[in-house]
Amino acid sequence: MANEVNPFESMQEQGDDAAAYVDLADDVVERLKYPERVLELNLSVEMDDGTLERFEAYRSQFNGDRGPYKGGIRYHPGVTRDEVKALSGWMAYKCAAVNIPYGGGKGGIKLDPAEYSDTELERITRSYAEELRPLIGENRDIPAPDVNTGQREMNWIKDTYETLERTNEPGVITGKAPDSGGSAGRVEATGRSVMLVSREGFKYLDKDIADATVAVQGYGNAGSVAAKLIDDIGANVVAVSDSSGGIYDPDGFDARAAKDHKNETGSVNGFAGASEEITNEELLTLDVDLLIPAALENAIDEAIAQNLEADMIVEAANGPLTPDADDVLAERDVPVFPDILANAGGVTVSYFEWVQNRQGFYWTEQKVNNELERFIVAAFEDLIEGYESHDVESYREAMYIVAIKRLANAAKEGGVWP
Repeated sequence: MANEVNPFESMQEQGDDAAAYVDLADDVVERLKYPERVLELNLSVEMDDGTLERFEAYRSQFNGDRGPYKGGIRYHPGVTRDEVKALSGWMAYKCAAVNIPYGGGKGGIKLDPAEYSDTELERITRSYAEELRPLIGENRDIPAPDVNTGQREMNWIKDTYETLERTNEPGVITGKAPDSGGSAGRVEATGRSVMLVSREGFKYLDKDIADATVAVQGYGNAGSVAAKLIDDIGANVVAVSDSSGGIYDPDGFDARAAKDHKNETGSVNGFAGASEEITNEELLTLDVDLLIPAALENAIDEAIAQNLEADMIVEAANGPLTPDADDVLAERDVPVFPDILANAGGVTVSYFEWVQNRQGFYWTEQKVNNELERFIVAAFEDLIEGYESHDVESYREAMYIVAIKRLANAAKEGGVWP
């Protein structure tokens, strides 16, 4: 089953595949396969009824050769040490892929936020922030939102850090609300980069995105924003899904209205604008022009890949394909534009937010969006150059080649500390 695949081993395998095309010493490659440090926590937090509950929590700092560690914090019952290590590694490669001056980090707390009150979540978040305090800082490690976290949680972490450190340091974290030093355009950034990579992918493959059929698995922030922005440039969203199931209409439907329905009811199921309900697996195997997996890692395994009928995949989630699925799709010549580029809009605009915090000068949303497009299009061009100049089987390998070269060069230039 897909969920039995170890994401950390998948991340290492992807790095090895790319390193095979690059003239790097084995010890350099080995160094880029493991995090520099991992913090493992057991948080004891008081609940509203006065009882104490224990929560497993983590922060992985993967590689800091190119700058401060950077990566989100997720709240999910599936959080594990290996998952966080893998995600921090993908962040290191992602930041290098889009050429922003960060290393890779990731954090998480093992919990289902739906089971806790807002006051409980605030106490859990502040307890976690207190433990992270010695490790984070605008020049050390800069967390951000991820699955089931957002502006609220980032504001709590910022406030906890600044209160305990007796300082004002908005750049300690990104993804904040605008009134707390957040950037315009941050909420839509990940979905926007998915749209931009989809657009560039269609253009490169000499296909017309106008009227292209699109299926989106995972209809949270990234998936829903990608869907509406892709709809805006002429594509036709025919299916979306969330953890409860999916909806489908071969004639397409209003992506924004589907998101409004989910916000009101908690699920896309029951949306009147679609003609039928489908399962997540049925969505993944629809005959569409573009499939966007935007849920969790390992959503598409070897068996699903063999039955997949989409003409192109753009990864909004982190690691949604297992390595075996990658191999199957490469053999079938199904183009997959990888997560470390496609969903890099979030970290890119987080970089813009960090820059604005340090300057004390804030940009308009139009400037943010224009700069994001410039970064993503340039990174896509780097991917294509890597693809066309190396005898690789996939666009993922090409993007990893670009990233691993940048990481290795930074390590070489910095030297080895005795």
